[in-house]
Amino acid sequence: MNPSKIIGIILIVISLGVGYIGVNKIADNTKEINLLGLKINASNESGKQQGYLYLGLGVILLVGGIYTVNKSN
Repeated sequence: MNPSKIIGIILIVISLGVGYIGVNKIADNTKEINLLGLKINASNESGKQQGYLYLGLGVILLVGGIYTVNKSN
């Protein structure tokens, strides 16, 4: 097996993990409470921004992994 193909597969697997972490960070930092008909937003904006950064990094790693696997063919 070609070493660049192995690196590409590793990048794809890492990107899935980083994307999963990003989605969890966004979900954990987004809270909304309904209290007697009032909506109270208790979101943590910096935590959501970290989640979006993780998602962006995951997309970059995924694209790089796919490119590396396709290039090695």
